Amino acid sequence: MLGQRLPVRLPDGRLVDYANLDYAATAPCLAAAAAAVNELLPWYASVHRGAGVASRRCTAAYEEARERIAAFVGARADDHVVFTRNTTDAMNLLARILPAGTTVVAWAGEHHANLLPWARTVRLPLPGSPDEAVGALAATLPALDGPALVTVTAASNVTGELWPVAALTEVAHRHGARIALDAAQLVAHRPVSLADSAVDYLALSGHKLYAPFGAGVLAGRADWLDAAPPYLAGGGATAYVGEATGDVRWYDGPARHEAGTPNLLGVVALAAACDELSRVDPGVLEARELALVRQLRSGLSRLPGVAELRMFDADQDRVGIVSFGVASVPAAAVSAHLADRHGIGVRDGLFCAHPLVRRLLADSSARLGQPLGDTAVRVSIGLGTTVEHVDRLLAGLRELV
Repeated sequence: MLGQRLPVRLPDGRLVDYANLDYAATAPCLAAAAAAVNELLPWYASVHRGAGVASRRCTAAYEEARERIAAFVGARADDHVVFTRNTTDAMNLLARILPAGTTVVAWAGEHHANLLPWARTVRLPLPGSPDEAVGALAATLPALDGPALVTVTAASNVTGELWPVAALTEVAHRHGARIALDAAQLVAHRPVSLADSAVDYLALSGHKLYAPFGAGVLAGRADWLDAAPPYLAGGGATAYVGEATGDVRWYDGPARHEAGTPNLLGVVALAAACDELSRVDPGVLEARELALVRQLRSGLSRLPGVAELRMFDADQDRVGIVSFGVASVPAAAVSAHLADRHGIGVRDGLFCAHPLVRRLLADSSARLGQPLGDTAVRVSIGLGTTVEHVDRLLAGLRELV
């Protein structure tokens, strides 16, 4: 992985390796992703538009990447894999293709990418447990008229907690609804499969999957995608354009929603990252990550005036994301202290999930018995995270509190 040995000079003059603990925002680039881009760059040419050898090579690379990414997400044979800019773009595409009258059911704690695009929404309150989330959905769907889409973030970008996707999918399908998964924070940590899970749609971002070149994906059922007007109107999406206004015949398939010159390099990088992650035993990755999370959470629990943010019970399964507040110290000051004095990168703020973070800060303040402020600090773990990085973070927090 690139960026593993970035030197940072501390105030005492020492040089330390940068401790990147902000993977949930943007992950570093895998060497395999960068190599795939560099290999194709000399041949860079148009996709689907040229007869020359370079164009043919780039077109083949683009479509082969689609097949490899489809395999990575366990797409069904009749699913479409549509390339987008990121998860936000993918969820907005999904919002555009919904059949008329579709009601979207989401929870109040969703990331903004899964909260704001929908025109007709039932917003369920934040559940206190996975079972409560399943029960609320089961009580809501029978009262809806017309088509319905349930949409949920598989792994919270604030707490790392996993939502009960299998149970929610079963409830949605039992009541004739479809389900879409914001998998942006899941795919870098756990295997996913549309076919095995029966989830209807899945969205992800390359920049969170170690391929930071501006590509994302919406993968899932073809019928809604083929029936809807194109997400973008333009070249590449058109099978025929006549002389009269509106005399247009659009392609079916992914091309229908991929007008314009595509992000070839981003797609190729994403496929290379997917291939690289697929070669690693997921059990080994999960065990390593959970050990680091236990180390982090245990250390935070022993610091005075520090409270972790969580939706569910403390033992809920999670990926490598932990957010917390520090009493009497603003989150921005905490992150600046860690960066300037210890060479650590974390994030502070509301993490594009404003209603959720405000609610969890209030809940954690009540448990702690002290106010935690208006924003939080987020630590996120990835492939390059080490025990020393977590130790350094905890030492920096001890110094501060």
